[in-house]
Amino acid sequence: MARPLAKFATQADPEVLDEVRAIAAKQGKRLQSVIDEALRDFVDKHKRGKPRPEVLTAFGESLAEYDVLYRKLAK
Repeated sequence: MARPLAKFATQADPEVLDEVRAIAAKQGKRLQSVIDEALRDFVDKHKRGKPRPEVLTAFGESLAEYDVLYRKLAK
């Protein structure tokens, strides 16, 4: 059984809202579903207090590939 949803009202930047609506339409999802996903991502990010694993992986790969350059730039 699906959990009941809570209604709430808020305001958003019209350009951002247009982009979110476009993403929902492109993915064939309802706006409500996309906003729920965004809220869950936001909460997860703040619960972890650290970067997402894929960000850390990309950072590690970047360090491995450009270590010499980064060291030169740091001087």
